[in-house]
Amino acid sequence: MKHITDYHHKKVLVLGLAKSGVSAASLLHKLGAFVTVNDSKPLGENPEAQQLLEQGITVICGSHPVELLDEGFQLIVKNPGIPYFNPMVERAVEKEIPVITEVELAYKISEAPFLAITGSNGKTTTTTLLFEMLEAASKKPLIAGNIGTVAADVAQSADKDNQIVIELSSFQLMGIDQFKPKVAIITNIYDAHLDYHGTREEYAKAKGNITNNQDEHDYLIVNVEQEEVMNIARRSNATIIPFSTAKPLEFGAFVKDGSVYFHDEKVIEIKDIVLPGAHNLENILSAIAAAKLTGVDNNSIHRVLSTFKGVKHRLQFIDEIQGRRFYNDSKATNILATENALAAFNAPTILLAGGLDRGNEFDELIPSLKNVKAMITFGQTAEKLERIAVDAGIKTIQRVDNVDKAVPAAFQLSEEGDVILLSPACASWDQYKTFEVRGDIFIEAVHKLK
Repeated sequence: MKHITDYHHKKVLVLGLAKSGVSAASLLHKLGAFVTVNDSKPLGENPEAQQLLEQGITVICGSHPVELLDEGFQLIVKNPGIPYFNPMVERAVEKEIPVITEVELAYKISEAPFLAITGSNGKTTTTTLLFEMLEAASKKPLIAGNIGTVAADVAQSADKDNQIVIELSSFQLMGIDQFKPKVAIITNIYDAHLDYHGTREEYAKAKGNITNNQDEHDYLIVNVEQEEVMNIARRSNATIIPFSTAKPLEFGAFVKDGSVYFHDEKVIEIKDIVLPGAHNLENILSAIAAAKLTGVDNNSIHRVLSTFKGVKHRLQFIDEIQGRRFYNDSKATNILATENALAAFNAPTILLAGGLDRGNEFDELIPSLKNVKAMITFGQTAEKLERIAVDAGIKTIQRVDNVDKAVPAAFQLSEEGDVILLSPACASWDQYKTFEVRGDIFIEAVHKLK
C-alpha cells in the first residue's frame, strides 16, 4: 500500500455505507483525513456505523441532511448506489465539491496494477475467467469490485507483484478521477440502469470512463461488433485490442476454423471449451486477450477453459437428474440475458421465468423461445410472460407461487434429454432480496429432487 498524503487533514464526507462505505471511511481515517460518515439507516439499526463510531469517526445517521454540506467538506466519497440526482449529491456538485467512489481511493493507494472489466453483460464471467487464467499461470492475481472484496481493502494488501482484477459498474465509473487501469475491457453495451443514468448515451459515457486516463502504454479490449463500444475506443488514447466472434481479425482475439486465436497464434480449439453459449465465447475472447497481454501462457488458458463451467447464478450447471440437465441463470435480470441463455442450448427446454414488473413487455423474447417446450412462470410478470408464451406457440404453460415450486413442476413436465433452465428475464425484488437468493433456492430445490 502506498502511504499517500493526498487526504491528510482533508475534511471528507463518506455518503452511504454498505461494504464500500465502511472500507472508504476506515481507509481515509488511516490516511489522516477528518472523516464524517452519513448514512440513511438509523444508528441503532446500523452495525457498520457503530463500528466506525468505535474507531473515532464522526457518524451522522437516519437521514441525509443537505445542510451538512455547509460544514466545509473538501471531498465526498459516495456509495455507488446513490444516484447523482440525490439532493445531497446535487448540492455537492453545485458547491463544486469533488464526488468520487471508493474505487478511486483504491487506485490511489495501490502498488499493484489494475485489470478492469466493465460492460452491460458478461462482466462477472469475464472477470472470473481472467482471474482464473492469471492464477493458473502463477501471476498472483487478486480479485476485487462487485465480484469480490471491496477494492480499497484489496489494494491495501496488494504489492507490485500482484495484479488486481476488478469488475466495475457504471455507477462506480462515474466517480473516478485519476483511475488508470493497465488493461481495460468493455464487453458490450445494452440498455441498463436507465433509471439511474437517464439516457443510454449517459450510460455509455459512464462505461467509457474506464479508459479516460489510459495512454498508449495501456490496453483497451473492445467488442468490434458493437458500434457504441467502438465509439469509445476511437476516443481512447490506449492501445486498442479488438475481439470478435463473427469474423477473423488482423490482430486481437477472434475465432477462425473452429479455434480461438490471439493475433496470429492459435490458443485453444472451441471444442475444448466447456462453458456453453455464444455470449460466453465473447467473454472468453476478451479474457484471453487480457491474459495474453499480461503474459499468461496457452497451457494455463487451456486448463481454465477446459474445466470452467461458469460463475454461480450465471448459466451455472447444477446437476443432471434422470437425463434432465438443470441450469441456474438467476443473474438473468433482463430480456437480453435470457435470450443469451436460451441460445446456448439446442435441446428441448423448460424455462422458469418471472419476477419484478418494471413496466416492460417481453415480446422481443419470442424469437428465442423456439426450443422452449414448456414455461413455468412466477412473480409479478407471470401474466405477461404467459401471454408471449402463447404467442410463441408454447403448448404447456404453468404458473406457480415461487421458484421453489417451479422446480418440481418443471421436472414433472420434463423428459430425458431436456434442459430445465432458470433464466427469469426479471429482477428478483418482488419475491427475493437478491438474484443470488433466488438462485440458491433453485439450487436447493434441484437437490431436493434427488
